[in-house]
Amino acid sequence: MKCISLKQPFAELLISGKKTVELRKWNTKFRGKFLIHASKKIDKERAISLGINCAKLSTGAIIGTAILYNVKEYESKAEFERDKNKHCADIKKFGSYKYGFMIRNAHRLRAVLPYPGQLKFFEVEYPVIP
Repeated sequence: MKCISLKQPFAELLISGKKTVELRKWNTKFRGKFLIHASKKIDKERAISLGINCAKLSTGAIIGTAILYNVKEYESKAEFERDKNKHCADIKKFGSYKYGFMIRNAHRLRAVLPYPGQLKFFEVEYPVIP
């Protein structure tokens, strides 16, 4: 099954349904269900600005699932800003991230699964998948 790593607190925001667009510099043709991996890195400044306690964030583990159903290309700062409640990124990030992976049906796993992350989408084999 496909899996993608996100820095915290963005992985937590995604599985809690507060974030429905994942920003990336690259596009993908992939559509479907995937696993959400929380990387070992935490953007502490962003977590604090969003009122999230960094000590409670899982890292270095698969923490949820979701469905990628479309990709949006951001062509203007105004368009990027209109979606700020969907991607939860600082508006200063416009230009760095051109693509918004549109996500639905995000769910938290009952138990986190320690697992090493990778760049882009990567495959996780059956014995690890809950």
